[in-house]
Amino acid sequence: MSDPSRICPRKLAFALDNPIRRLIHNPQKILGGYVEAGQTVLDVGCGPGTFSIAMAKMVGECGKVIAVDLQDEMLQLVEEKASHQGLESRIFTHKSGPDRMGISEKVDFALAFYMVHEVPDEQAFLKEIASVLKPKGKLLIVEPRMHVSAAAFEKTVEAARQAGLNPVSEPKIRFSRSKLFTR
Repeated sequence: MSDPSRICPRKLAFALDNPIRRLIHNPQKILGGYVEAGQTVLDVGCGPGTFSIAMAKMVGECGKVIAVDLQDEMLQLVEEKASHQGLESRIFTHKSGPDRMGISEKVDFALAFYMVHEVPDEQAFLKEIASVLKPKGKLLIVEPRMHVSAAAFEKTVEAARQAGLNPVSEPKIRFSRSKLFTR
């Protein structure tokens, strides 16, 4: 799923989840129109759980968040945060392999925030995402504008189309290129 040489150690997780980042990339504002109570949602490349924790609050007691990452340390952070906030019954962590997520449960919504550019085979990754989306399920891909060129992002969008995903909008997210897809 990702290049192991680009793994972020736990001690750098603060750079991925801190008050300034949550101000710039406010999970409730970004995901508010997509994540609803009772849904099953997927946070791919969840890192330290910035979006996983927010989505757990949004899906409510009857919902479920599947937080997927390649790194045990990041999954442990998500579990610690979920426990601290009383959300452990809503968040399920899953360690992916380097080439596959390994998820089979169907989801209403999937988030791939600042991680698709790290995937060695975008086409295979997006096909796997499409395979777990429920009919009319949504995928939001967000990539860093300074790191991912417009041409590279268009290749990702085309790979998503080839995987059977239909682009529906371009949500405005600071410092980012983004596209919302439906299955």
